[in-house]
Amino acid sequence: MANSFKNYHVKNANTAAQTIFTAGAGVQATVIGMSIANMTTSPISANVFITVSGTDYFMVKEATIAVGGALVPIGGDQKLVLEATDAIKVSATANADVILSVLEIS
Repeated sequence: MANSFKNYHVKNANTAAQTIFTAGAGVQATVIGMSIANMTTSPISANVFITVSGTDYFMVKEATIAVGGALVPIGGDQKLVLEATDAIKVSATANADVILSVLEIS
């Protein structure tokens, strides 16, 4: 099995849910960190969810991110395992930058 550390980035995520990462066929992934930064001059809210077999499961729903602040829903003691074809998605009420760190196992 090959292990690869990778980062995924999305600039200006907003109200349309954006897929940050999808585990490929034959891949398991451990999400080891995620940061969502507020890029606006007003507070925003963000949603983080995973899609498994077409069904969305919220990790965070309508979490407020202050001006100049960030939400770290995954990191430290919190990890998330994604199996093949599972996806992690983010939406926000206004522009937010997302950084995701993943350990892919194939």
